[in-house]
Amino acid sequence: MRTLGHGSVSSFLKVILDVFYFTLLAAAAVVALGIVAVLLLSFRPDLLGSHLKIDELRIEGPWLGPLAAAALLGIELYIAGSIIIVGRLRMIFRTLIAGDPFHPDNVPRLRVIGSALAALEIGRYIAAALSHMFFHGAEHVGGSINLTTWFAVLVIVVLAEVFREGARLRGEAELTI
Repeated sequence: MRTLGHGSVSSFLKVILDVFYFTLLAAAAVVALGIVAVLLLSFRPDLLGSHLKIDELRIEGPWLGPLAAAALLGIELYIAGSIIIVGRLRMIFRTLIAGDPFHPDNVPRLRVIGSALAALEIGRYIAAALSHMFFHGAEHVGGSINLTTWFAVLVIVVLAEVFREGARLRGEAELTI
């Protein structure tokens, strides 16, 4: 099976990325509505109840609404980072389907993916620190260093440079007669 072009593995993966991209957009809309709902309900604390559970996270106390909204905002930011990554991957796969893997625009796309992945990992550390400070029963939110993620960031940075060199060589080849 071919890896580049129409009807290739790249086109199949692009379809999967498209579905995932639009699923992430829908999830972002749902979480945004959840943030608005929790903030509106915080004006009527009797409607929210005494505590709120998000996954294994238990939120209770007088700041229930704003803390739940902050937790949902963290989830929204994570989804936004994922949308950025998947969106750039879709653009890269579009060039692979066109048979042009060393398109010059793929270099900044890979750099954005690496930056977004690093930002998501740093955001995870911040979320873990804040959850340990403010939320009850937040022991499951880990803030340990994930070497796999940082290795992936480094690999993406190196790949961006490989693609930059490939685009430069392609540009030189197009100038030769």
